[in-house]
Amino acid sequence: MNTGHIVTSFDKELDDIHTLIMRMAGLTESQFAEALDALCRMDAELAQKVRANDAQIDDLERELEQEVVRLIALRQPMADDLRSAISALKIASDLERIGDYAKNIAKRSIAIGQVDRKPSFSPIARLGRLVQAIFKDTMDAFSNRDINRAIDIWHRDEEVDEMYTSLFRELLTYMMEDPGNITACTHMMFIAKNIERIGDHATNIAETVYYLETGEQIEGKRPKGDTTAFEV
Repeated sequence: MNTGHIVTSFDKELDDIHTLIMRMAGLTESQFAEALDALCRMDAELAQKVRANDAQIDDLERELEQEVVRLIALRQPMADDLRSAISALKIASDLERIGDYAKNIAKRSIAIGQVDRKPSFSPIARLGRLVQAIFKDTMDAFSNRDINRAIDIWHRDEEVDEMYTSLFRELLTYMMEDPGNITACTHMMFIAKNIERIGDHATNIAETVYYLETGEQIEGKRPKGDTTAFEV
């Protein structure tokens, strides 16, 4: 038996899975950016494009799942290699959910475009830029197997929650001041929550990167700053 050939083939399969994850991440990042752009520019055509392109992310997730299942069944990986396979499935699931939230943002932006009175998009754009930066750093951490960056991302989740809580209160104030703002602000609240959840899934990926490299979970409870559940 040519053991060297088997090892080389196995390494290539792991590399192919890594490539699929990065392709999926690139498309997801683009979807999120375009969903935010469609919202801020009230571009219904771009929003529809984002909604339509979500199927590509779903297709990549299915392809990646098939590759991982096949690898596990044929190669029966152990230790680090098994962690790589399991981590790939977890990351793909988080990326798929991020894609879904981007699609939801696009859907809500179309609805806001049909409302006469619109709130300022500046606060939600700031939240979006923060989460975009975190998502980019997350995938860089995965690509470079950088656990220090992964831990930093894990702590930055609290910053996202605090900004989201502030935006939630601001939108709530607009709604209380004038009932005419309720429709648009309600859509904006859902969009803000979608963005906050994208941040959560990026943090999930950071936790997976740490697990992938160490075989352990990050110690401690994830820092949280979202207090909207207690808002009146």
